[in-house]
Amino acid sequence: MTHEKDSMFDQMTSRGHERLCFHQDPETGLRAIVAIHSTKLGNALGGTRRWYYESEDDAVYDVLRLSKGMTYKAAISGLPMGGAKSVIMMPHRNHPRTEVEARAMGRFVDTFNGAYIAAEDVGVDIEFIDWMAGETKHVMGGETVSRGGDPSPWTALGVFHAMRACLIHSGQCEDFFGKTVAIQGVGHVGQNLCRLLNEAGANLLVADINKKNLDLAVDMYGATAMHDDDILKAECDILAPCALGGVIDGKMVEHLRCPILCGAANNILDDPEEDAVALKTAGIVYGTDFVVNAGGLIHLAGMHLGMTDDELVRKNDEIFATTQQILEHTVHASSSYAAAVEIAEQRIADGQGLGVHAG
Repeated sequence: MTHEKDSMFDQMTSRGHERLCFHQDPETGLRAIVAIHSTKLGNALGGTRRWYYESEDDAVYDVLRLSKGMTYKAAISGLPMGGAKSVIMMPHRNHPRTEVEARAMGRFVDTFNGAYIAAEDVGVDIEFIDWMAGETKHVMGGETVSRGGDPSPWTALGVFHAMRACLIHSGQCEDFFGKTVAIQGVGHVGQNLCRLLNEAGANLLVADINKKNLDLAVDMYGATAMHDDDILKAECDILAPCALGGVIDGKMVEHLRCPILCGAANNILDDPEEDAVALKTAGIVYGTDFVVNAGGLIHLAGMHLGMTDDELVRKNDEIFATTQQILEHTVHASSSYAAAVEIAEQRIADGQGLGVHAG
């Protein structure tokens, strides 16, 4: 499905992007795209997504949306970093991961001289990052060659903090005991979120297209399995989309049976400007995705910037207060998304020129 009819330059201009770079490697067949949205606050860190796209237009649409979200994520988190993202276009759905492909991607990343720093995203794991690191130092999230490790526990912790803020804003206590949380997608982040919520006494509803992930959540955390088509419409206290984006649009808002929407997925809303208004109109508290899922970025960017372990923990804890601040602003804004964007753009304007760029 083609998402955009505008030219690539028009798409870049409308979203404020600096660079959109394509790369093909004849030896491995690698086809990849890097989108750098902004380096106004500093060099741009963002994950590498390895995915099968139906068309090049779909890949461009994905990488442009994701990279812009990274700019806002870094700014709202108070990090002197820009926003970027990359995608590897798989030739078919079951195309195997190989070290030669990862190294080819690493060489592509290295051409940006640090203006883009790659990290883990969907379809890429610690091993893949370490393979990439064999060709470039501008990568975070590995264990043997690179550093930072799996950021998903930190992402989940940030979402947990944001959920607490959403509960308080909705007039409830922040205690999860007896509350029902529906989680769509129980991969690395979803499993960690299940653990935190289970320890806090929540009842869990889970769905995932991967049966192994689903069975693990049921066995480990006493979760109730649901079909992926039903989880978004489940009656619950908090709905947490933690898989791919674009799952909530204006039509779906009408079917939601939750007072709070707060999940780890990027670009949860299909059209955030319109859909966030629909959520507010429906009386649903929305924890803006690029705010609540910033924990992984905070961890890897913080390590890149030289933060101590204690500073990293404190920075992740700030997601609670930031979410509260945005929800308070929502009273006077069209939506929580609009409030979050306003704060992020103000921080970018205030801090422009403070970042340090690689030569």
